[in-house]
Amino acid sequence: MSLRINHNTSAINSHRNLQANQANMAKTLERLSSGLKVNRASEGPAALVISEQMRAQIAGLNQAIDNSETAVSLVQTAEANMSEINNLLTGMRQLAIHAANEGVNDEVMLAADQKEVENALATIDRISNQAQFGNKRLLDGSRGAFGTTTGEDLEFVGATLNTGDSRAHGFDVKITQAATKASVTGSTAITDEIVKAGEKMTVIEEGRMATYTSNADDTAATMVQNLRNEINRKGLDLDISLNAEGRIEIKHREYGSDHSFQVSSSTAGVLSKEGDQIEISGSGKDVKGTINGESAVGKGQILTGVKGAACVDGLSIRYYGDGKDLEIPPDCVVADIEVEGEDGQGKQPRPEIPAEGVSIGRVFVAQNSMKFQVGANHNQTVGISMKATNPENLSNGIANKSNYQSLADINVTSFQGAQDSLRMIDAAIEQITSDRGELGAFQKNTLESNLSNLRVANENLVSSESIIRDVDMAKEMATFTRNQIMSESATAMLAQANQLPQNVLQLLG
Repeated sequence: MSLRINHNTSAINSHRNLQANQANMAKTLERLSSGLKVNRASEGPAALVISEQMRAQIAGLNQAIDNSETAVSLVQTAEANMSEINNLLTGMRQLAIHAANEGVNDEVMLAADQKEVENALATIDRISNQAQFGNKRLLDGSRGAFGTTTGEDLEFVGATLNTGDSRAHGFDVKITQAATKASVTGSTAITDEIVKAGEKMTVIEEGRMATYTSNADDTAATMVQNLRNEINRKGLDLDISLNAEGRIEIKHREYGSDHSFQVSSSTAGVLSKEGDQIEISGSGKDVKGTINGESAVGKGQILTGVKGAACVDGLSIRYYGDGKDLEIPPDCVVADIEVEGEDGQGKQPRPEIPAEGVSIGRVFVAQNSMKFQVGANHNQTVGISMKATNPENLSNGIANKSNYQSLADINVTSFQGAQDSLRMIDAAIEQITSDRGELGAFQKNTLESNLSNLRVANENLVSSESIIRDVDMAKEMATFTRNQIMSESATAMLAQANQLPQNVLQLLG
């Protein structure tokens, strides 16, 4: 056995092991005190990268959950205000029905009804202007897509979240076909002989039937008036008149191909081409055209941008015109209509709308729909457009004999006014309830469903991040105990190694 005193290799070895054991014990103490098994990048570079990304995702999810909950509160606030508007409209409907009871009401009662209607309208206007969430107004139209139009017989109807902002230039509207109503015009003029013979006329619309048989005391005018009374009494949505040639004309009150009716007359040509035969009216036409050069679908007088269109998705406009006043280019006028003149048959120029359409004006859209960040990542947003609920923006474009342009114009002081007011109020109720349903669907199927999904995703991510980053305390405690024992053992062995050079003194002695 050799003994050296310049270098104590055993002590160096024991010291190295003691340092390693103490370093391990320090790491174990850090993990036990922090609860993390990855405290710095050197302890697990890959684990650190993954866990930090997960931490960012978790923080984003937590904020998205808060965003969704706040959005739900905003929608509930708007819906609560709309609920009160619904209640006011229901009360107005009751007043209109009361005012329509012409046989009982006097002028004082009607004036009282109108005063109450005006008060309800003022309240609806106040709710629309004052409903807000924080400083954000909800129902005045500033939180949706709204617009204006230029051009004759053109009206902005509505837009959706997907409609683009037109900025200052607007979207060009072109028409290739104007909307028409389903109609029937008799080919035989009404004579006294037809009336006295007891002409039986039948009109059927949407399963409702009106029938009238003339008698010896009728004239052509009274026969048509009596049939008109039956049509109105049975609730058919039709207008009937006697034209200058003495022929009966019947038109549907609504535009478009969705509306039709049937007619029958005992004399051929009065209404139906053959006597005692049911004949279907000529179909109405839907408006056709383009908006901003993009495809649009017509329904009645309303033209709506197709889904997926770059700028006009969901944009709706109404064209009131009949197409006769359109500025047709000279090369699109065809002389092929046969007319009867003083000198016999002749031809009259007929305007023909070109295939590319005729421009009738422009629609300007301002897109202010609300968008909500409901996800933890870029572009994970949803949105909704809240329409204005002011009386001026309710029941627009509803055909009525009193020429009411909106709910704000209704007047119940006359029988016809009360009837038309009832039609306008019903349209407003349908509009508000439809908007409420849209809000409810957005809250339930978008926000609340997304909220549940976010909470599950957050739970799963927290669990995953914990597995990667958090320390197993029981396992780490066992490691700490081992390192502690090893450190104490290494200290003892270092002390023993330091005693080895003392053996040289025994040789020297």
